[in-house]
Order: sequence, then structure tokens, then C-alpha cells
Amino acid sequence: MEQTIFEALGRLRSDIPELAELLKLGYDQEIDSWRNIIDVKLLSRFSPGFPIVAAICGGGSSGKSSLFNSLLGEKLAPTGGKAGMNRRLLFSVPADRLDQPDFIANLIEPFQSPPQILHNQDDLLTPGTPLYVAHKSDFKNLVLLDTPDFDTGARGSYTNRDVTQKALEASDILIYIFTNSNYNNRDNMDFISRMLTGIGRRKCFLIYRVYPSFSEQEVHEHAMIVARGIYGDEADKYLLGIYRTDEDNRVAAGEHFMTLRSLRSRDPDFWKALESIDTHQLRFELHATILDDVLERSAKLLENAHVSLKELSLFLDCLQTAQSHCVHEALKHFPMDRVLKRFARIWSETDPAHVKVMRKTGALIEFPLKALLSAAGWAKSHLYAEKPDASIKDFSEKLDEDLVTAVTGMHHQAVSPQITVSNSINDPVAARMLETIEHIRTRKGLINAHPPHADMAGDGTTYNFVVGVHTSVLSEQEKLRRKDFKSILQSIRAHKETVAGISREMENDLQNLADHFRSKMNLWAKVSQTFWAFMNVLPATVAITYVLSTGDPVGAAGIKVKLTGLFGAKDLYALFAIPATTGMKKADRKQLEIMLEPIVETWLIHKLKIIQDLFEAHITGDILHKADGIIVEAKRLINDVEISLKTCRKGVVQ
Repeated sequence: MEQTIFEALGRLRSDIPELAELLKLGYDQEIDSWRNIIDVKLLSRFSPGFPIVAAICGGGSSGKSSLFNSLLGEKLAPTGGKAGMNRRLLFSVPADRLDQPDFIANLIEPFQSPPQILHNQDDLLTPGTPLYVAHKSDFKNLVLLDTPDFDTGARGSYTNRDVTQKALEASDILIYIFTNSNYNNRDNMDFISRMLTGIGRRKCFLIYRVYPSFSEQEVHEHAMIVARGIYGDEADKYLLGIYRTDEDNRVAAGEHFMTLRSLRSRDPDFWKALESIDTHQLRFELHATILDDVLERSAKLLENAHVSLKELSLFLDCLQTAQSHCVHEALKHFPMDRVLKRFARIWSETDPAHVKVMRKTGALIEFPLKALLSAAGWAKSHLYAEKPDASIKDFSEKLDEDLVTAVTGMHHQAVSPQITVSNSINDPVAARMLETIEHIRTRKGLINAHPPHADMAGDGTTYNFVVGVHTSVLSEQEKLRRKDFKSILQSIRAHKETVAGISREMENDLQNLADHFRSKMNLWAKVSQTFWAFMNVLPATVAITYVLSTGDPVGAAGIKVKLTGLFGAKDLYALFAIPATTGMKKADRKQLEIMLEPIVETWLIHKLKIIQDLFEAHITGDILHKADGIIVEAKRLINDVEISLKTCRKGVVQ
């Protein structure tokens, strides 16, 4: 194996499990098996000098330990008629290998246990770490492994299944011994098939322990049922040989070793078959198939990670959109008088000297100007007034009601198993969410996975999205669910005055807005002669005041001011009922919108940020931050995995 492939495999081995854990993909058992194969077959033992490891395996009372002893010519493992008697793995290694540095440690490494030598056969009767013993047979390049029963137990709960699976995954070939009572056991056959063909294609010997009265044809037919159950149509390609051993009471009593004989003319004597295994060729073929399957499995896990990342991004978009809606819900009522008062004061304080003089003398008498100056007087008594009025109290009460409604709605969305939001069809976030859902459905269709836990419907003007919470943030959601909602609500309501007030930052923004209006006054075009002809000498808010104070309530109309969301929804509107004067022209109304929109938006930008910070501090913050962090890290890991896969595939092709 080239060093570049070796290193890339090492990165895959660490990155994919980390990615799966990060996104909570839920393939823990599959990934553990995949990682174990890489450890024991492609990283730690990729050496032509490492001996063949042959695992003897089978169901309860099939004769595994008797076969183990028979092949080695000495009684090393206890035998008997009781199923599930042996509970540990026993390695028998060539005696001359014991002096090789780290040989035993590398052999036992997949089991993450310190190597222990077998001192007493009874030690095999209790669960524990793997044991090893030296054998004196002629198999100088073979490690024989005796395994516990893999079918002791019931209803899918098997006592020795985990340790046996690790042993079989760590082996190069299997020697599968079965009897007439379990040769057609579907569960046993499926387990062996997964071990031999799940990742890579490993070869095996089949040994049928059968009554002497069974004919060769019957034994062969039964054995081929097993072979095809394991390998399918490729059985002949991967079978190293088929052998029978007849029932013998002396063997059962431990007084005699098993006698094996081949069923097919092309199969040599079993001992010769073991000795004639070409270690280099076997490893080459085995590792080629294992590497192909490891990379294929890696690609599938990567694809699932891609889909899961898209699902998390969709959830985050949906949660942010829901929060954006709830934040705006908390500010449904705009304190028009209060903000305009402050803006009018800022404007008047920065009026040029000649305008201030003109306002004091009232020297100009043309009707439009008189009307405007009259409005200015109204502004002085109403907009500039310092004493609290009923509108301020009314706004405070409405703000409190809106906060309670918004907090309740946001909390409900954040702790629910799914989030429901509506977006305008023109909203770019809605378009992105639609694209994400289609992307997920397409990719999940390709990998035969369940459809995304998301749905949407449209009515021509809006899209309604229903998106399930992503598994990676369930822990943060549960933390929020355990918090006392009344405490959350009380904490947010305690900041009501901050929300209602005008901060220093907002003062600065209103000042900048006033400066901006002055710089643009001589550029305004197509304005009404009645109200805007003298805007170069009179404050903009005076004209606005005139409209507000002389408007005909019967002719009132709403001005829809388009707002930019802090995140999530980008096509939100604030609708403010502004009384329109009788006969106000369309151009006048348009100009009014142009002037009001930045004032409204300035106030809302500050207040939206305050509400958003409160929501994130007490409700959504942990979930949003967790999702953001996972997305960043998952993108990095996905990129690293893609690079490692590309390196491995390139090396395999070469």
C-alpha cells in the first residue's frame, strides 16, 4: 500500500466517525464495523509477512473446539456437549513467532485488550480478554482462532455475538463448521454472510459435521445451500473447499481427533489445503475487495452526511425565519409620534440660521407657507412636548402584549418537534428553502433513504413550510424545554423599557438621517407644489406634521414600509395607518412614504436587534449557536473526507 493511500485511509478512519457523531447520523454499529475493518485489515496488518489468521466459527455445539484441537494435534480448548461453554477467544500461534517484537500485541490489537497467555483451560469458560497459546504443528504461517458460539441466546440477543463478530472481522479466512440441525438456519447464515461479504470478500472452508449415514450427494447439497446463502451466485469463486466430518462418540468424549475428508475432487486434503494457501495472493485479493468496499461505504456515509447537513441548514433557515417573524410580531405597534418628536427636534436644532429667524418672525405670508408654518406651530405644541401623553402609555401597554405573544410563539416553535413558518413567494430565503428541500429529496431518492422530515405548500402568494428538528440539536432543545417558561417571559418583559426607549445609537442614526435628508433636499423631484415647494427652506417633518395634523380620517390609508429582516425572512413589511388628506395626490403619498420609511426603519433596526438579542439570550441562542457550529465543522470534515476519498481512489486506479 502506498503511503499516501495509507495516510488517506487513516484520515477517513477518524473523520467519518467524527462527522457521523457531529450530525447524529445514527449509523453507530455500521460505522464501528467499518472502522474495525480498516483497523484490523487495512492499517495494522498490511504486511506480507503477517501470517494468515483463520477463525473457526459456528453455532452452538457444532464442534468448533474439537476441530480446533484436531487441526493442531493437541487438546488446547475444552470440549463437551454443552452449547456456549467456551466464552473467550483463543489464538494459537506458531511457537517461533512468539519471539517477534510486537507480534502478539498486533494480533490482539483489534480487541483493545492486553495480550494474556492461556494457563488454564478453565479460563476459557468465563468471559474476558482474548487468550493465546503457542502451537507445535507444521502450520508455520497460520494463526488459528477458536471463537465462542455466535448463536447462544434468543430473540436476537446473543451472548457472544459482539466478541465473535470482532474476531471474524479480524480474520483473513473463516472455517465454518455446521451440523444437520443448523445448516439451513437463516439467522446463522445471514450473520456469516455479513462477516464474509459485508466489507470485502473473504474466502472460507465449509465443514459439515454429519451422521455417517448421509450420502456424499446429500452432504454436498446441504453444503451448497450454505455456500449460496453466504456468497450467492459467486459461491464457487470464494469457497476454499467443502469437507465432511462424521459424528464419532470418541471425538465427542475428547478421546479422538476429528477426521475430515473432501467432498469435491478438486479439494485436497484439508491440512494440505491450509498449507498451500498463498498468503501474498490471498492478502492481495482480500485487501483489494476490502478497500473497494471501504471506499464505497465511505462514499455512502459521505452522501448521508451531505443530506444531513442540508437538513440541518434547512432547519436553521426555518428557525431563523420563525424568530424573524416573532421578533417583528413583538413590534407590531410603531410609536409614530414619539419617534417623529425626536426626529423633529433633531432637525429643528440643526436648522440653518435663516430658517430659525423665518420661523420666529413669520414674515412670509404666501398660503402654502402659512400652512406649513401653522403646521410647525402644531408640531411645537404636540411633537416637541416633553410631558407624557396617552399615546406613550398606550404604546407601552401594546408593547407588553406584543412581547408576551411573541415570546410565547417563539418558545413554542423552539421546543416543538417541528417548526412551521410562512414566507412570501418572493422571499429569497423561501426560494433557498425550496431549493434545499428538492435537493434533499433528490439525494435521498438516490440513496434509497427516507424522505426529508420537511414539507411545504403554496397558495400563490406564500409558502408554508413544516420542518422537523434536526437530531444534532435535540440536546439543546431538551435543555430549553426543561427551563421554566414563566422565568423566561419575566426576564424578557423586564427589558420592556429598553425596547421602548430611544438609545444613544438611535439618536446618532436619526442625526445621520437628518443630515442625509438635508443633503438630498435639492435633488427631490416631482413633488407636490402644495406641500413640498419650499422644502429647501423648511424642515421635512413640518410637512409630514401638516399631513398628519390636517388629514381627513375618512380618507385614511395605510402606508406599507418594506423592511429588511435581521436574518431569515427578507421580504417583511410594516403597515402603518397614516391619515391621508382629502385629494392627496399619488405623488404626494409616494413622497410621504419615501420620507417615513427611513425613520420607521431606523427605529425598527434598533428595536429588532434588541428583541433578537433577548430571544437568543433566553430562548433560541443555544440551538442557533449549536447548529451554526455544527454546520461549519461538518463542512470542514466533509471537505476533508472528499479529499481523502479522491486520494484513495486515485491510488487504487494507478
